[in-house]
Amino acid sequence: MKDAVRKILETLGEDPDRKGLADTPSSTADALREITAGYSKDAPTILAQAVAPAEYDQMVVCGNIDLYSLCERHLLPFHGRCHVAFIPDRLCVSADIVIQVVDVFARRLQVQERLTAEIASTIDDALQPLGVGVVIEAFHLCMAMRGVEKQNCNLVTSSLLGCFRDEPATRSEFMRLINR
Repeated sequence: MKDAVRKILETLGEDPDRKGLADTPSSTADALREITAGYSKDAPTILAQAVAPAEYDQMVVCGNIDLYSLCERHLLPFHGRCHVAFIPDRLCVSADIVIQVVDVFARRLQVQERLTAEIASTIDDALQPLGVGVVIEAFHLCMAMRGVEKQNCNLVTSSLLGCFRDEPATRSEFMRLINR
């Protein structure tokens, strides 16, 4: 990876050996490994190891989960907040496990739409709840720094499964809770 970064710097017309850039190939490789650490983790396994019998039958909302990811098209960051909710049927997990699932998928090269759907479907598969709702609102540097160059544009995506999709009252309660 360091050799690839050196080549990029040279292609840009830079000297990768100059004082300010000498450590850049190594630092960039380390940063990319950290930012994409989700590839070394398996969200279904994390969930399977933490699932417990549900002792609660109402909506569980884990909101305002900070997330950071890399746009797979431009390798530029996007960041924002994720809100995850589910209504347990027989199984449940704690909020920290939900946060770990969000991080596993966010710490990969992504598009926001797929990220939203992956979180929802993985939780749905593991818990088989009555429903799952995921909403992500994020700011994309690929839209701010290049292309349309808009500084105040956020992208909002949602994935609603089960009763969150089929029952307007459930969907409305979720939206009210995350938009308080």
